[in-house]
Parts: sequence; structure tokens; C-alpha cells
Amino acid sequence: MIDEILAERLETVIPAIMREQGVDFWLLMSREYFEDPVTATMLDAESMHARRRTILVFHDPGDGQPVERLTVSRYGLADLFEASWSPESQPDQWQAVAEIISKRDPAKIAVNFSDLTAFGDGMTLSQYRAFTEALPEGYENRIVSGEALSIRWLESRTPRELEIYPGIVRIAHSIIGTAFSREVITPGKTSVEEVQWWYREKLAELGLTPWFHPSVGIQRQGREGMLRGSEVIQPGDLLWTDFGITYLRLNTDTQHLAYVLKPGETRATAGLVAGLKATNRVQDLLLESFEAGLSGNEVLARARAKALSEGLDPSIYSHPIGFHGHGAGTAIGFWDNQNGDPRGAFPVQAGTTWSIELTNYHKVPEWGGQRVDFRSEEDAWFDGERVRFLDGRQTELTLIPSD
Repeated sequence: MIDEILAERLETVIPAIMREQGVDFWLLMSREYFEDPVTATMLDAESMHARRRTILVFHDPGDGQPVERLTVSRYGLADLFEASWSPESQPDQWQAVAEIISKRDPAKIAVNFSDLTAFGDGMTLSQYRAFTEALPEGYENRIVSGEALSIRWLESRTPRELEIYPGIVRIAHSIIGTAFSREVITPGKTSVEEVQWWYREKLAELGLTPWFHPSVGIQRQGREGMLRGSEVIQPGDLLWTDFGITYLRLNTDTQHLAYVLKPGETRATAGLVAGLKATNRVQDLLLESFEAGLSGNEVLARARAKALSEGLDPSIYSHPIGFHGHGAGTAIGFWDNQNGDPRGAFPVQAGTTWSIELTNYHKVPEWGGQRVDFRSEEDAWFDGERVRFLDGRQTELTLIPSD
């Protein structure tokens, strides 16, 4: 399935983004165990790492012709790239690249360097020097940054990926549902860190991979901030988790809340219910603020203005998701910067997936007016007109009985 998805991406995404960006030659380079973030997503399912020095070339000859996909490497990559180097006839790998370039005479040669994003900064100084030393005279002036190509490749989702992505998110939701239950939590006995390590053990059992260590925390009446580590979960606690898995090279990122019922309780207090409802409202306002072509900073400003006008107390820090948990593309706020950021200057693009991550602070009357942090994060798809959650969102607190 990984190879099917990759083949579809190479056939459809690559020509689209190269023509969108006006680039006719894109060169990617990785050394074994030190993969460019883009190259790592172009390896077939049986290639765990780049081998020795792996060089990939995309060339658009124009006039609607297919984009060439070449590998200038000792080892091939399934049938996805045409092998284009014979070390026996040309021992110098970079000279082989230079000969390919000279033959095709591209107007622009994109290589991955970027001051702003790691996703477009894969060309190391040593390899850049070796590459440019081999180039025929005059070609170095044609080198441009592959930053935009890198972002567009990584953030773009295909129909095949969108078929399977909701099921991957559903797996993550299901595991959270078990973590926030009496199967895992015994109020008065289970600690925060025990729930975190239950997640890790469960993923190992299922053959799944976490892309970060799961987070679990407690908010408790009369206590400031988030309680963590060895703190034992008690009746009356509001629990929070942040959990993400990687499956079929796609990532999830989810934050849910649960309430531990006190003895005799059958529902959460009205103030806690209202707190989650207010967070859902901030989500709604953010989703309706999406517009293709606007920068992430502009979407952030729109959503915050709407939320503040309704008397809400939001913090928005949403991000793209896909091949990476904190994926390539523009940011829509950061928890420590709600006023726009250089990383939010890129445009929001259609055909992308997002973690709608945010919170709204709400004063809970039953907790003496304590300001409580109602965090939420759900994965979603933006088709250019509308944002849809891949597997729904949490609209009710999960309830954990204490007796």
C-alpha cells in the first residue's frame, strides 16, 4: 500500500507542483541515515534508508510531456525511478549528475536549502560544494531553492491517502478511548505516568509507532496548572491527553479530555460541560476562517477576532499534519505567539490536512471560578472550500466512573 500511494503521488503531485512553481529540474540528495525530509518520503517500502549517497532527479521537459524521474545512485528504488548511473563507466557520481543536467539544459535547478523550514533544508554544505564543483560553467547561476517544492510535496494529500487517513485517526481515537476508561484507570490508584506508559505498551503490542511520547495531565479544583508524572488520578479530576501515532507513513495528533466522576455522580458539572462547548465554538470559528491563499497569520487573526468578539478566551496553535506530526506548510498560531509569526506567512493551500489544535480558557463556577484550560486537537482535511474532521471531534467529555 505504501508503494501504491507513493506511485500515485509521484505521478500526480510532482508534475503539479513543479509546474505550479515554474521549476523544470529538482535535485534531492541524501546520505545513508541522514535523509533529506523529502527524500525520506520517496523511498519505497522496502528501502528503510537512503543507500550510500542517494540522488533523485525530477526533470520536466515541458510541452505536457511526463516528468522524468531518475535515480543517480548505486541502488535502485523499486520501479519508481529510472536508474541513471553506471559507476563502472562514470565513477564520479556528481559528474554523472552534471552530465544529466548538461544534456537537459534546465532553466532552473532546485536544491533544498531554506532559512525558514527544516523541510526544505536538506542539502548539506559538503554536498552542495561537491555538486556545484561538478557543474558545467554557468549552471550554478540557475540554482534556486527547493523550499516551496518541498513544502508543497509534503503537505499535498492524494485521493488514496484520503481514503485511508480517517481509519488511521479512528485507530488513535479508539486507543484514547481505552486509555480514558476503567480498563486502564482506577481512580485513587493509577498515576499519570502509568497511563502514558500504557499507551506505549499498547502501541508496541499493536505494531504501531508513536511519533512523540504520549502526554497525560490532570487539572484539579484548587490546584494551578497541569499535574503530571507520579500524580495519582482522583475523582473530580479533569484529565487531558495528547497522543499521536504513525501508520502507513501518515501521522495523527489528538487531544481529548475526560472527567473522573465523583462517587454518586453520573455526569460532569455544568461548568465543565460549558468549557468544552466553548472550545468547540472556537474550533467552529477557526474552520470558517480558512480560505485558500490566505496566510496562516491571516487565518489566525480572523479566527481570534471572531472568538474575542464573542467573549471567548482562546489560544490557537494549529498546524499541518501528514508525513510529519508537525507537518510542512504554514502555521496558524503558536501557543506562545498569538500575533502572527514568520512561520505563518505561507499561504493556506487546498488539498491539505491539518491538526486543528487550540484551547479556550473557561472559568468553572463549581471550581470557585477557577480558569480551566479546555484543550482540543483533531485532525481535519481542507478541500479548498471547507474543513472537515477526518474522524469527527470530541463534543462531550469522556466520563470515567470512580465506583
